[in-house]
Amino acid sequence: MSRPPGSPEDFEGRPLYTKFHSPLYKPGHAPLLRVFVPSPEGEWLSDASVLECEKEIKRAGVLSLLKVGDVVWDAAVGDEGNLGRMVWDGNYLIDLDYTFSMSGELPGYIHTMSFPPAYFHRVIRTPGNPVVHIDISPWGEEIAANLQLLQDRVRTETPQGGHHTVVRWIHRSSFRVRPNPFNKQPIRIPGTSLVVDPGWWGTVVVETEGTNEGLADLQDRCKTKAFPQRPAGAGKIAKNGKPNAKGDKEPSKIYRLLRERSRPGEIWIRAVREKERLM
Repeated sequence: MSRPPGSPEDFEGRPLYTKFHSPLYKPGHAPLLRVFVPSPEGEWLSDASVLECEKEIKRAGVLSLLKVGDVVWDAAVGDEGNLGRMVWDGNYLIDLDYTFSMSGELPGYIHTMSFPPAYFHRVIRTPGNPVVHIDISPWGEEIAANLQLLQDRVRTETPQGGHHTVVRWIHRSSFRVRPNPFNKQPIRIPGTSLVVDPGWWGTVVVETEGTNEGLADLQDRCKTKAFPQRPAGAGKIAKNGKPNAKGDKEPSKIYRLLRERSRPGEIWIRAVREKERLM
């Protein structure tokens, strides 16, 4: 039997048709680098322990090979959830963020759209829909044009283990992520030198709660005046369509990626409101 050109051979010249498998790396996903640095503080790594993990990586000679988004796991603290897992931001190892999740999520320093949508799946362990950080303002006009107020049916579980269907109102819109068809220039992520990963190309469906506050929050995120006029008291916005400088925070970029609805070419996200904060 002929073999493909360049195929590997064993010591007797027979072709080897094997595939590389590793629990620490899967093509198209974030690599997981493992170090072993005992933590005097127990499960939670102190600043000194994080620095020691960086030194261990440097001693191994792989520090210069790290890329933004690589995940490092200190195996000495155990393998429960995301304990001991940190993310390389290009200069330092940084902890996961626990503001909206008990299990830990990617911090806001990591721009989600610069990676494939499933890049951190099962590397950063999330029991439900993971938190992502996205600036949707470049598509604000399109989101305003496609906005709908809809009834949505959600199947929830009761404390007794049963299930029932809840009907709720939601604001839903969508926008298309695609490169310029004329010059094929990549899509830039605002405020950075990064570009949108092709895994996001297609339709992105965005949802928020169907209240006046939910609509006001979505408008702030889009930074546009193209939305329906707000009812009195639903929120303040400056004449240029951006939040007022006095007393208002920067619009949120926090969403949850809805795994059960998403598929290649169509990604679903839901806005995460400040009231969902855990800490």
